[in-house]
Amino acid sequence: MALKWRFLNWLMVAGIAVSTASAVAQEPAAPFRHALSIVGGIKYPPGFARFDYVNPTAPKAGDINLSASGTFDSFNPVLDKGELAAGLSPRLSLVTETLLKPSMDEVDAVYGLLAEAVSYPPDYASATFRLRAEAKWADGMPVTPEDVIFSFEKFKDLNPLYTTYYAHVLKAEKTGEREVTFTFDEKNNRELPIIVGELDIVPKHWWTANGPDGKPRDISRTTLEPIMGSGPYRIASFTPGSKVVYELRDDYWGKNLNVNIGYNNFRTQTYTYFADLDVEFEAFRSGAIDYWAENSAMRWARSYDFPAVTDGRVKRQVLDNEYKTSGVLVGFIPNMRREMFKDARVRKALNYAFDFEELNRTIFFDQYKRIDSYFYGSELASQGVPEGKELHILKSLGPDVAPEVLTRPYTNPVGGDGTKLRENLRAALALLKEAGYELRGGKMTFAATGKPLQFEILLNGPTIERVALPFADNLKKIGIQVSVRTVDSAQYTNRVRSFDYDMIYLGWAQSLNPGNEQRDYWGSRSVNQQGSRNYAGISDPAIDKLIDQIIFAKDRETLIPTVKALDRLLLAGSYTVPSYTLRSSRIAYWDKFEHAELPTYGIGFPSIWWSKQVQN
Repeated sequence: MALKWRFLNWLMVAGIAVSTASAVAQEPAAPFRHALSIVGGIKYPPGFARFDYVNPTAPKAGDINLSASGTFDSFNPVLDKGELAAGLSPRLSLVTETLLKPSMDEVDAVYGLLAEAVSYPPDYASATFRLRAEAKWADGMPVTPEDVIFSFEKFKDLNPLYTTYYAHVLKAEKTGEREVTFTFDEKNNRELPIIVGELDIVPKHWWTANGPDGKPRDISRTTLEPIMGSGPYRIASFTPGSKVVYELRDDYWGKNLNVNIGYNNFRTQTYTYFADLDVEFEAFRSGAIDYWAENSAMRWARSYDFPAVTDGRVKRQVLDNEYKTSGVLVGFIPNMRREMFKDARVRKALNYAFDFEELNRTIFFDQYKRIDSYFYGSELASQGVPEGKELHILKSLGPDVAPEVLTRPYTNPVGGDGTKLRENLRAALALLKEAGYELRGGKMTFAATGKPLQFEILLNGPTIERVALPFADNLKKIGIQVSVRTVDSAQYTNRVRSFDYDMIYLGWAQSLNPGNEQRDYWGSRSVNQQGSRNYAGISDPAIDKLIDQIIFAKDRETLIPTVKALDRLLLAGSYTVPSYTLRSSRIAYWDKFEHAELPTYGIGFPSIWWSKQVQN
């Protein structure tokens, strides 16, 4: 449902709430609500003091040094171009803020941040947000409905991702001194109030004024002028492309707000960029970097034998908090905009060449599990043969659903030794033959045209090379010529945005309440929308029908079997060669920090941690 995909704490969702005194000018009048949720109830009542998982007396002291890979060339969070500096990603920004803020000890509840309350009618045809009177920009100007309208319009006009995500939001308009109303073009889409609540708000008066050079600022262009926001930090200094320092604002308007108590405890947060991951890790080992989120099983198993670990100055933990409310699929994604991948039999054949079991044994130290669902790790993942409501939903789609979807569970090929790999490759050859291919001079060739089957796997950095190269070698054994190309993050981002690739290694994060983001992931309308996350180029009428049914599901008893039915169609389409996952976060950090008992559904680093350094 949410924009963000990080396998961590991203997705926020919408729903019911608790009323307060005011009402918006709607017929009938709808109550204002201090919090929203779909999956669970609301834990914290109106006027609550703080979230339970924070330390309200955490010192505002100390510095934290973090790392980032690649480079950056922009501080403009609105655009889907350039490389945005770490610390400014929408919904996670240190400088800008959203209308609503998630709780980390509830499945999907969100509470007022810039907005103190939200109202919507029973049919969800609109949503009205009432801004806090005390909300201020860093220059002391109030946050206004005009700022919200400006932000909505610019994100939707200038960022293809938001163009798709906000496709059903017709307009935003001022409906009161501190009220802004979003109008939707469809009713009963319960998620829409929340997805506009996720919107980062930027200051209209700042972006439409002249910059320090005397020229008008242009929000449609990248910029390295430090932006102004309403958030707890400001950009204090930076070195283009290599370092950015954020400083806590003493005059932050929201520092005593209940949803912010115990948050934002470091005086400075510094991000240093590295072009090489090994050099980046060495910076952590040396103490130049304070925190490391590990993504390599081999490094986790073999590279933490340095003195700071053995004597306790560096702590290591494996935590599953962030994965309790999410599902995920990651893998090699063929681009069906390329002619060679339009045939499902060709795509299915590729999976037989991916020997996960061998990789897990030889380089992953048996730390991972193979993914077999687009909602892997959650209650939404399909299992076994469909039955009950799920089977009924699939049958209702008629001939758009292949008969085997109704009678066969999805399974990945199993490798792990030479015999099994040979059997799998023979199965791949049979599928390719059905698709019109034959071996000619050791090359897999499309018989009708004489064109060989060959493609490039595009990677963002070297981490996945040791996975992609064995996969490519196995494909070469059946005559498919595959090259593996690693490019810098800027080039990778631009090529993915424009669908300029044969195959990539990427994936999709899922919340426990999938919704409008499914259209962006695999809806037909997103196929040609540059910047969408329909990486595979999926366009299928049955999938489109299920997406709509998911978005308009009236209750969880309807949602769950509908999502499982969607999962089966996605798996049957062989749109991805699923890889593997670890349903835990592996973190290491220098013993300079403290935290309260971690929230159920998050790690909260660095937002609710604090420094052991006490300033006198």
